[in-house]
Amino acid sequence: MCKSADLRNVPKGGKMREVGIYVHIPFCKQKCNYCDFVSFANKEDFQEQYMEALLEEINHCESQDLEVNTIYFGGGTPSYLPSHLIIKVLKTIRERFKIQENCEITIEINPGTVDQQKLNDYFQSGFNRISIGLQAVQDHLLETIGRIHTYSAFETCYQEAKKAGFQNINVDLMLGLPTQSVEDLQESVQKVMHLNPTHISLYSLILEKNTVLEKQIKEGVYALPAEEDERKMYHLAKKLLEQRGYIQYEISNFAQKGFESQHNLNCWKQKEYLGFGLAAHSYFQKTRFSNTENLHQYIHNPTESRIIHEKQTEEMQRKEYMLLGFRLLEGISISEFERKFEINPLFYFRFEIAKLVEEDLIEVDLDDIKLTSKGLDYANLVFEEFV
Repeated sequence: MCKSADLRNVPKGGKMREVGIYVHIPFCKQKCNYCDFVSFANKEDFQEQYMEALLEEINHCESQDLEVNTIYFGGGTPSYLPSHLIIKVLKTIRERFKIQENCEITIEINPGTVDQQKLNDYFQSGFNRISIGLQAVQDHLLETIGRIHTYSAFETCYQEAKKAGFQNINVDLMLGLPTQSVEDLQESVQKVMHLNPTHISLYSLILEKNTVLEKQIKEGVYALPAEEDERKMYHLAKKLLEQRGYIQYEISNFAQKGFESQHNLNCWKQKEYLGFGLAAHSYFQKTRFSNTENLHQYIHNPTESRIIHEKQTEEMQRKEYMLLGFRLLEGISISEFERKFEINPLFYFRFEIAKLVEEDLIEVDLDDIKLTSKGLDYANLVFEEFV
């Protein structure tokens, strides 16, 4: 894996290079109806082979001059696998890389795939942040989108995570689900806030091609909420969360002070990260690359399955920095852009910025260029200027 990323060319003996690590676990108990991620149900027979391939890929990496500041296990459903397989991967990363003392180490879990023992195992092995996929508190909505759990199962899972020792807990919610009402979303947000997690993610449903849900919508089995109702849901949730003291730091993410997702923040700030596992993406030395999406190919040759998508020019890097930065509520720091690229973004992107300011989609506030309230609703129009 790392050969394609030119990690062997990292200068030796100089300052340690900070990176994040993402580990992809592509197995699920059941694939959700809206999901188009590279993940598989009913492939339990491949789990151990896959994890061995994953370990081989990690061990193949030249890592002596890299320092890891975040680790994120995502999927798929990492918690669907036996905990000893997950723990072995984390142990290998710890042996292979220098890990910062305050490294944020996250694992995604789903209710219905964990018990108290698994959660204890995760916490004792060094995971210090957990992300629970809830999506909604109404059981009929969970069934509609193909989730395997009930709200009651989520509550049990949440309390078991607390009992295991986890203090930093994210809960995922979704809005714009088929048949979901504004009142449904309000109930979901209020019930989750009552549990007082440190972080809440609130994502709008994106109807992806070739998913079960897309087919059901096309066939008229379900209908999506009107766009106006979807926006009402978003603004109501934002208001409720902010009233409770949650800080919106990204378009879809809210956190108690000091509990922002460091892994995701690094990605949005164009920091470097390495992805291990099937279809895992990486960004290193101004290059974006990923592993193959073919499970059999990855299992049989994990160290030679890298696909380079983009070697960035300076202009591409600047545009991407703006596009990613606009996802954050604080926006883009003019002084940080100048330090990184040795040019003022107000000059370099003067035409794009003037147009977006005139359309009231962004604003320039002292050292920051950021979305307006209107821009939050039409962020894609802002992103398009920097593609």
